[in-house]
Amino acid sequence: MAKFKKKKSEPTPGSNDSKDESIEESVEVPEIEKSEPTPESPKVPVENEVEKSEKDRKLNKLFWMRVALAIIAGTAATFIFEDIEGEERRWSSIGFMIIVFFGTIIVAKGMKMQLPSSDRKKIVTQAIGSYVFLYLFSWIVTYTLVNISSGSTGINL
Repeated sequence: MAKFKKKKSEPTPGSNDSKDESIEESVEVPEIEKSEPTPESPKVPVENEVEKSEKDRKLNKLFWMRVALAIIAGTAATFIFEDIEGEERRWSSIGFMIIVFFGTIIVAKGMKMQLPSSDRKKIVTQAIGSYVFLYLFSWIVTYTLVNISSGSTGINL
């Protein structure tokens, strides 16, 4: 545990202490020396602005690639799995979504992004939420639009 120096101050006026004299001690605080910046540990690579902008550009490219593929794959799933009925259609589409996502991981590894070891999982996690929700949204919307007139919905068109 850290040890702290106890502050000594003047007693409050009107207190009936045994000491009537005021305690005035000046505690000298040593100046903090400005140390020269220490070089970073060899484990963490030093990034300059060019490397950082290159990394950000590739991560943005990966993000938008996954967004576009989610919309395309969700729309394609409506037509690819049209012949499958019932519960199998849903699981086939979700399996297709996972396979396409793994394909984007392989493409991202091929982009040769120079990420530090702490950011390695960004290849997998970049835009995963957007991918899943846009895939499901586009799949549901296109399925609804394709099959709008095939069932009795109770809505007169």
